[in-house]
Amino acid sequence: MAGKLTAGSGILLVTANVGSLFEDLDNLQKTWLREFYQTVQSHKPHFIAVHCQEVGGKNYEASMAHVDCFVKELLSSDAMKEYSRARVYLDENYKSQEHFTALGSCYFLHESLKNIHQFDFKAKKFKKVVGKEIYSDTLESTPMLEKEKFPQDYFPECKWSRKGFIRTRWALADCAFDLVNIHLFHDASNILAREKSPSVYSGMRQKALGFVLDRITDQRFEKVPYFVFGDFNFRLDTRQVIESLCSTATMQTVRVGDTNEVEKLIFRESENDRKVVLQLEKKLFNYINQDVFRENNGALFLQFDSELSCFKERLHELEISFPPSYPYSEDSSQGKQYMDTRCPAWCDRVLMSATAKDLVLKPENEEKYLVYDNIGPNVCMGDHKPVYLSFRLTAGAGKWCQRVEKISA
Repeated sequence: MAGKLTAGSGILLVTANVGSLFEDLDNLQKTWLREFYQTVQSHKPHFIAVHCQEVGGKNYEASMAHVDCFVKELLSSDAMKEYSRARVYLDENYKSQEHFTALGSCYFLHESLKNIHQFDFKAKKFKKVVGKEIYSDTLESTPMLEKEKFPQDYFPECKWSRKGFIRTRWALADCAFDLVNIHLFHDASNILAREKSPSVYSGMRQKALGFVLDRITDQRFEKVPYFVFGDFNFRLDTRQVIESLCSTATMQTVRVGDTNEVEKLIFRESENDRKVVLQLEKKLFNYINQDVFRENNGALFLQFDSELSCFKERLHELEISFPPSYPYSEDSSQGKQYMDTRCPAWCDRVLMSATAKDLVLKPENEEKYLVYDNIGPNVCMGDHKPVYLSFRLTAGAGKWCQRVEKISA
């Protein structure tokens, strides 16, 4: 399937919030797998990394058994038969509130890939990858990764939910790099998100992402290029978006009688029979013309996508040319429809350090080998569309790591 190493190693990095898949096994999961396999067959990578969030879904106590079937399907399918080695790390230990993140990191290595090693964080050396292995439950004791849940005081509204990161390190040919699976905090209330610009939730995500970046670049290990891909839950600046969409509308505030708390905001046109343009509630974002978020792949709204700006020296991203990745309808017949729960946003991203960007954007990388896009644009993939980065790791990339030779068999 994959090309020879002399042409450069094909890398496919995928991030997918898979929470919806375990609610509708017959429809969503089959469609998701089909679209994923098509992406693999289209790009023919040598090395595949799939970072999943919300493994097991929202009702993970009941659904965790389905996760094992999902993984076994990935490992044994005909579409993946040429990937002779694999490492799968599933955080399934939902009984441990202190550690549970519901993250899953899956790595598949093509049979033609000869020289690849994974880092042992305890032994501080690389080890050759052989066979297929699955790790779950207590990932804290697995030396081949670092996993952390965000400190409890980072969590909005004092609810300690499943958010954190998993880090692995790989050496491919003469180049080492970190792959970080991440899940940041969501917007709990549209009403609160609108109150100020940037929102209180944006500040919480900024703090958590800074925590991760500081952790993966501290002095414990040699610094290498890193890719951070997952569900960042980045949102458009809600206040600015509403001002743009409802610039000529008047706002009506509906409050709860006994507490005087704002329950609903209704934006009406000043004329035209005062038609409702937008209804906003804690978990409702019902705009009159949802098509605006899909036109030209939502390019009009990229100006409101500003949460990365404070990390511009530390994180880089290729140009976005796909529609907002969330929140899509979970109705299997509605592939392009957004739900009216949140303002559509690019939650799912593949970001990288400056040194990783240099690996991706080498002059030898022909444009056809470099793709940043979503998976399943026309079909239902759940409430998140998976997002991927496909590129070729060219020869000579190893100038970024001088000590990959610390390798044991």
